Amino acid sequence: MSTSAMHVAKTGLNAQQTRLQVIANNLANVNTTGFKRDRANFETLLYQVSRPGGDQTSTDTQLTSALAVGTGVRVVSTDKLYTQGALADTGNALDLAVQGTGFFQVLMPDGRIGYTRDGAFSMNSEGTLTTASGYVVQPEIQIPTGVTQISVSNDGVVKVLMPGETEMDEIGQITLANFANPRGLEPIGENFLVETVASGQPIVTAPIEDGTGSIAQGMLESSNVNVVQELVDMIETQRAYEINSKSISAADEMLRFMSNKL
Repeated sequence: MSTSAMHVAKTGLNAQQTRLQVIANNLANVNTTGFKRDRANFETLLYQVSRPGGDQTSTDTQLTSALAVGTGVRVVSTDKLYTQGALADTGNALDLAVQGTGFFQVLMPDGRIGYTRDGAFSMNSEGTLTTASGYVVQPEIQIPTGVTQISVSNDGVVKVLMPGETEMDEIGQITLANFANPRGLEPIGENFLVETVASGQPIVTAPIEDGTGSIAQGMLESSNVNVVQELVDMIETQRAYEINSKSISAADEMLRFMSNKL
C-alpha cells in the first residue's frame, strides 16, 4: 500500500513540475509582443475499484458508494488564454496590433502559414512587408520606394503618400484569420502558431468583418501575462510539490517501520 502511495505522489511531482515549467515560460515571455499565457490542465489517472457502488452488503442492502482508490494525476493539455493584451503606443507606422479576435498571417520558410498576434512588422530590401525575422506577411503587401507616409486603417486598408502628391494611394489589404477553436492552434515558437485538426480551418476576412477585430496602427499588443498572478501560481505549485514530496517521505517512513518491527 505504501509503495502505491509513493507512485501516486510521484505522479503529483511530475504534474507540478510540468505546471511550474508552464508558469516559468509565461514569466519568461512577459515582454514578448502578442504572447498569450498558457495554462496547464490536469486530469485524474485510472481508479482502482475494489467494490462498485450498489454492490450488495447484505440481503436487503447495497453499498451507497464505490470503494475506489485513485492512482494519481497527469497534465492532459495546455491551453493558451486569448485575452486581450494591453496596447503600447510605439509611433512606428509599421507596428500593428489586433484589437479583438484574429491573427496576422505569415508565410514561413517551410511553406506553411503561421498565425501570430505579433505585429512588429518591417520591410525587406524589396519593400515587402515582413516580420522581424524576414517572413513575408500574407497577403503580400509591396510598399513603393520613397513614400512619405504609410496609413493602415482600422479595417486593414493600406495606403501610402508619394512625394509631390496630395492624395494617398491604396496599395493593399491586410486580412485576419479566425478559427472555430483558436486554443487548438499549435505553438511552434517565434511567436507563431499553426493550424491543426483541433483548431479547424482558418476563416480569413478583412478586419472588423464577421466579428473579427480591428487594426490599430502605431501600436503593439503586449503580453497578457499577469506577473502577480503567475507568482501566486508559482508559490501554489511549489507548495503542492512539497506536499507530494512529504507523502513519499511518509510512505517511506511507514515501510521502514514495518521492516523494523516485523
